[in-house]
Amino acid sequence: MYLEFFQLQEHPFRLSPDANFLYLSQQHARALAYVESTLWFTDGFVIITGEIGCGKTTLLEKFLSELEDDVTIARIAQTQVTATQLLQGLLAQFGYRPFRMGKAELLDTIDRHLEELLQKGQKVVIVVDEAQNLDRSVLEELRLLSGVGSGRAKVLSVILAGQPELNQILDAPDMEQLAQRTRLRYHLKPLTEKETGAYIRHRLTVAGAGAGERRIFEPGTAALIFKFTGGVPRLINTLCDTAMLSGFAENSEHIGEKEIRTAIDELQWTDYQSRTDQMAALKAGAMNTFSGMETVARLIVAHEGDEAVDYPVAQGRIILGRTGDNDLQIDSKFVSRHHAQIVTYGAESLLEDLNSTNGIYVKGKRVKKYRLKHGDVFIIGEHEIMFMQDNQEG
Repeated sequence: MYLEFFQLQEHPFRLSPDANFLYLSQQHARALAYVESTLWFTDGFVIITGEIGCGKTTLLEKFLSELEDDVTIARIAQTQVTATQLLQGLLAQFGYRPFRMGKAELLDTIDRHLEELLQKGQKVVIVVDEAQNLDRSVLEELRLLSGVGSGRAKVLSVILAGQPELNQILDAPDMEQLAQRTRLRYHLKPLTEKETGAYIRHRLTVAGAGAGERRIFEPGTAALIFKFTGGVPRLINTLCDTAMLSGFAENSEHIGEKEIRTAIDELQWTDYQSRTDQMAALKAGAMNTFSGMETVARLIVAHEGDEAVDYPVAQGRIILGRTGDNDLQIDSKFVSRHHAQIVTYGAESLLEDLNSTNGIYVKGKRVKKYRLKHGDVFIIGEHEIMFMQDNQEG
């Protein structure tokens, strides 16, 4: 929308992970080195944890994008699976058709395949994102698989990335064997205020702003951005993108405090610490975040067997997706991490797919972008969502 206006080649603050935009802070560089060590030591697990939005998935994308041909990758994207489904998913990625195999046959086929790769000098890395959702039986299956090979000759390494709860799972008494097989653990924290400024400049440079004198974000804005994002990369992206939309709307080539505060108002954010406290209170059932919100529309979210949820839509942007960092969380295996967004300015609301796996459907057709009208129903996964504008009849 604003690329030509700001003389950019790519969107600098999109929410979907992109290895080209990875900002290697000191801690991200260290985490990447730990992940890369799996190629040297094929005998254990590497665990990367961090709060939602801290860059775990982007870091994994960077690692995967730079692998040589002698490395076979298996990615576990769906973590709400049984042990049998895990084995089937791995074999499917290895080129087999395993869905009629029993567990014994699955295990035998995987063992033979891994042994063949070992003989050819190949390495295998299993990468699991959102690993905190894995059942303990699935984690145990991964531990057993990692033992393929004899002596010092191992073929398989496993990288587990997840939210902090993953560490709690691994520290449980019944997970002691897996914990002993873990070579490295690293926890990603949010960026510092100084790193926040560097992160913004880095992404703009990659997007085409150049490293010269042209500065889109004015000096001093990083402190304000840090205050309202806490240094969480995904939140920085959301705020900066909204601020650039504001600057574009106001024909301003530079983003200063005015544009940042306009974006904050549109997002209806308080400072990060207050918002974090509110989220914790909401999880405890102590408060209603949406009370008093000035809305322009509502989303009625329906799913068979569940009570319908009424979600308010205000000016600005809301993100819909599976994980808890979304504005509207739809906790379903059929919904992507960040599935869709609705951008509302004035009386118009635009629904947009965020490169989701299963897409958005309106009137039976998959859509990339769709201008919502009062009474429209769109489908995400198994959920039907009705868009209802305020002050409309019917």
